[in-house]
Amino acid sequence: MEPTTSTELFFDLVYVFTIIQLSHYLAENLSWQGVGRTAVLLSLVWLVWIYTVWAGNWLQPDRTPVRAALLVVTLGSLLLAAALPTAFGDNGLLFALAYAAVQVGRTAFSLWAIRGEPWLGDSFRQCFVWIAGTGALAVVGGLVHAPARELIWIAVIAVDSIGLATGFPVPGLGRSRPEHWRVEGGHLAERCQAFILIALGESLLITGGTLTRRLDRVTIAAFLLAFAGSVALWWVYFDRAQASTAALAAAGERAARLSRLVFNYLHPVMVGGIVVTAVGDERLLHDPGEPVGWASALVVLGGPALFLAGHAAYVMALGEAGLAVRVAGTLLLSALSPVAVALRSPIAVAAGAALLITVGVIVADRVSARRTAQSRGPRSPLR
Repeated sequence: MEPTTSTELFFDLVYVFTIIQLSHYLAENLSWQGVGRTAVLLSLVWLVWIYTVWAGNWLQPDRTPVRAALLVVTLGSLLLAAALPTAFGDNGLLFALAYAAVQVGRTAFSLWAIRGEPWLGDSFRQCFVWIAGTGALAVVGGLVHAPARELIWIAVIAVDSIGLATGFPVPGLGRSRPEHWRVEGGHLAERCQAFILIALGESLLITGGTLTRRLDRVTIAAFLLAFAGSVALWWVYFDRAQASTAALAAAGERAARLSRLVFNYLHPVMVGGIVVTAVGDERLLHDPGEPVGWASALVVLGGPALFLAGHAAYVMALGEAGLAVRVAGTLLLSALSPVAVALRSPIAVAAGAALLITVGVIVADRVSARRTAQSRGPRSPLR
């Protein structure tokens, strides 16, 4: 497995800022419309990041031309993040132009960089046609106003997803076949794990920043609860990370199809859950005793539910154990939302319930792992 380079890590730094921007946008627009718009923005941002990660799977980020191209993509991503809070307002065109420039420019560079590779060359040519089309469509969305902008950008996401799922078919060029992609699943897994850490780190930044503005016993207790929630999400994901990386690295010809599913489609669901949870943590620290309304339930209970739902799909795709307990946790969190609203439970109580359910998933995983280990016989204390 190729190690992650410093250039790739530098590129990732922009997305710390991007995730903060997304969380602030959702916190300031906590309505069904705001949730929908946040989902659209996260999806577009994810497309930029994940396609750049895929390019790094085939290119060598430490070579000077690739490093220069990645730095240009980093600059474009920074402009994208800066325009994000007003992407549905005055800066929609800037957001769309940054998106299109990064997507089309990176794909064109990759097509040049892999020249001489017949299978990859065909795949990138087919991909370029679709990326150029969705980039142009995104710019059209930036030129119009709501609700047309939302609909056009949703179409960009849908068309891109369909293109990826079908191999970017182009008349006269055919379609790209995943078995022709030389995928290093372990490297892609490592890169997506880094993004999960970025999202969790943003949650800690929000809670830590809120704590510094008011250091009293109630706020410190709320901070500890929020911190424990972040640790629980981290544990759920990273307790399986090594096994997941090994499964992808050993997938052979299935690696490309499997990577397309778990990285392009399932990871943004988990990232979305972390972003929503971070907004819930901010509400928790602001006023832990405030009664839960629908907006608070959406972020305090809905965030962990969304994360567990995404992780349930992730473990199912990889054929790992733990699907049932994750589905049960998702359903229980969803069912608790109307109950918490009806009882006007304090936000701290709802956050505590979310933590207990997530910890329950962790405990169930550990019990299952222990039973599996016992069925295999005694284990050496040195292993």
